[in-house]
Amino acid sequence: MNVIVLVGRLATDPELKYTPSGVALTDFRLAVDRPFKNQSGEREADFFTIKVWRDQAEHVANYLSKGRLVAVEGRLEHQNWVAQDGTKRERYEIIANRVEFLGSQRENEGNFGGNREGGEPQPYGGGGAGGGRPQPQPARAAAPAAAPAEDQDFGDPFADQ
Repeated sequence: MNVIVLVGRLATDPELKYTPSGVALTDFRLAVDRPFKNQSGEREADFFTIKVWRDQAEHVANYLSKGRLVAVEGRLEHQNWVAQDGTKRERYEIIANRVEFLGSQRENEGNFGGNREGGEPQPYGGGGAGGGRPQPQPARAAAPAAAPAEDQDFGDPFADQ
């Protein structure tokens, strides 16, 4: 079984490309914090290359940006080859089956600039199989918050349980 699950922040903006046959491919680097501190008392992170295909690749490229918190489920792929200079090379990549957006838009805007489209997408998975691609939503102005009346009765929140 080849399954990997990672939760981290995008270390780079996603790059959308298309194969010669028109299939969408997006890749980005994901920074995943280690669960412990080093000898200096600092947290370190591991960086992974993530590849996303088809409709989900377009969705990731349209809605995610550097710093966004995501969960990635996929498989680990190992590649090795001989470079032009004759040296043997290898790399590992994560081929994502599913990418879920975590954290609120407001949280991400405050820390990392938010998403590019202004609309908050819902989690999207499946690697492009089935389902339609959500359309970007126009940015909406926030409604002014109404002050609650001091004598307002909110009732018993546990009455129906």
